[in-house]
Amino acid sequence: MIFNPNVFDCAPAPIAEAWSWVTNPGSHQLIDMCQAVPAHLPPQSLRDYLGEAIIKGEAAGYTDIRGILPLRQELAKNIESRYQGQVSADDIIITAGCNQAFCSVIDSLCDRGDEVIIPLPSYFNHLMWLSIRGINPKFLSFNPQTTMPDPEQAAALISPRTRAIVLVTPNNPTGSTYSPECIEQFYALARSHDIALIVDETYRDFIDHQDTIHQLFKHHDWRKYFVHLYSFSKVFALTGHRTGAVAAGAGLLEQLRKIQDCTAICAPHSGQLAALYGLQNLHDWKLEKARELQFRAAAIRTMFKNPDLKYRLLSAGAYFAYIEHPFDEPSRSVVKRLIQEFGLIGLPGSYFGEQQNQFIRLAFANVSENRFEEVARRLIKSQK
Repeated sequence: MIFNPNVFDCAPAPIAEAWSWVTNPGSHQLIDMCQAVPAHLPPQSLRDYLGEAIIKGEAAGYTDIRGILPLRQELAKNIESRYQGQVSADDIIITAGCNQAFCSVIDSLCDRGDEVIIPLPSYFNHLMWLSIRGINPKFLSFNPQTTMPDPEQAAALISPRTRAIVLVTPNNPTGSTYSPECIEQFYALARSHDIALIVDETYRDFIDHQDTIHQLFKHHDWRKYFVHLYSFSKVFALTGHRTGAVAAGAGLLEQLRKIQDCTAICAPHSGQLAALYGLQNLHDWKLEKARELQFRAAAIRTMFKNPDLKYRLLSAGAYFAYIEHPFDEPSRSVVKRLIQEFGLIGLPGSYFGEQQNQFIRLAFANVSENRFEEVARRLIKSQK
């Protein structure tokens, strides 16, 4: 059997590989800071509603390729409220998670050999899909002092094969939130070159809901250049229901519908019903969970003020902390040792693109802050 070389040469799924280094997966001593998952279940009211809907058979059939209309309407209202811009249900397609949203957008925009500009460090599933599709990433260098991408560097990378710029904010893996001014500069750059600005905002609900994320939906021509990616998975603890969304112009959505029909046909119906319930009923619950994550991010910043820690915190926010390890060796071997000798599971920076071997991602969302002292103890012990 002959394999597609693009798939064969693609790096394996990072989470699975990191867990393969765990020698005793059932141990209660393990501290799992590997995968970004909520530490809580959906609220009981959502579970009750969804259970009743499934029993009645309401989630058994296909939906419209674009997703159920009430969900698209509610998400449009949510976006308009959060961003103070103009959005309608016709601007939205519901996808099988935000990963499918990204993959489908890339497939709609890019041919083999095309280029996508993407900051370092980069979300590993984005990199994997570009590799599988034979699309060339053009990396923006990582500045550990600011953790912000540079629009001027991006301008120098644009070529006739450039089809898109990709930003993730709040960022995975760094946890940094890009400033509205930074995002606006990238939008102006994309517009001036007639390319897409794809902004993955999976973690937008975990920063202060009063903060301005960006002003892009206020532009009268946003549909020509801006592609908004979103996920219900983390905010309503629906990771297994695979429900995400794309907001974009009609031309792109027309292409996305073709891909959707060939891959998922529609996003899982049960997940769409759960997301709709969440948007209509769980605003206060969502804010409470966001405050918990903000408190946890502050707690991990405090943890890294420990003078005995030689690991250096670069940034922390949303679900993630990005740290610099103190060793003269690749991050993969550092993380493997942390897992096997100290029971602390993270991800090597090398999974997030080139020149990241000095860094490690710790996902703190599913670890209570009362365990941070033990995390610090294990990191300090690993320094000896």
